[in-house]
Amino acid sequence: MSRPPLLLALAALLGGCGGPAEEAPAPPQPPNIVLIVADDLGYGDLGSYGQQRIRTPRLDALAQEGLRFTDFYAGDTVCAPSRASLMTGLHTGHTPVRGNYEIQPMGQLPLPDETVTVAEMLHGQGYNTALIGKWGLGGPGSTGEPNRQGFDYFFGYLGQRHAHNYYPEFLFRNAERFPLNNVMPEPKRGDGAGVAIEKNEYSHDRLAAEALHWVGETAKQPFFLALTVTIPHANNEGK
Repeated sequence: MSRPPLLLALAALLGGCGGPAEEAPAPPQPPNIVLIVADDLGYGDLGSYGQQRIRTPRLDALAQEGLRFTDFYAGDTVCAPSRASLMTGLHTGHTPVRGNYEIQPMGQLPLPDETVTVAEMLHGQGYNTALIGKWGLGGPGSTGEPNRQGFDYFFGYLGQRHAHNYYPEFLFRNAERFPLNNVMPEPKRGDGAGVAIEKNEYSHDRLAAEALHWVGETAKQPFFLALTVTIPHANNEGK
């Protein structure tokens, strides 16, 4: 039960009569949040869930030191609606994105401007927000760009087909193309997908470095990082 303002002021004055008043404890700091999403990683693909053929010691250690979810379901069976459900907290029957509807030349059906995402909610609570990896909820110039959906910083793939290519000619830093030292065959695809003929820069090395740099040098406390890697998803455009 809260005290009336007058009683609070009186209590503060009386507290000073008998000596130094004790300092009120500082409010707890909000936790930093790192959300790691891996494309096409199955329930049984990790050692912590019983898999014995592929070694996953780092992820197993995370599971041992934290929690394992044994009754958790993706929002959908394909990328875009599943990600829309994750980012909005809505059942796929209520999300504006309910399938992998492509928009040419690059990207998917975008989230509308009025969509409320977890990044927007956290941003409103003072969080610094970033998404590094695959987005898939709106292409270049659309209402679904990460910077228009609550993320202060974005680095990675906007479109899903582009994200199938681990050696692309470019990624995106916010709304601008960020060139990589890979070469695609002619004629080049408008969606950035395909198979490079010169593979010099592995995209996930760049994504990992970008995430570490953002957390260590850029992020302000508290922060929310969505690290949405595309491995182990296959390159569906591979020949």
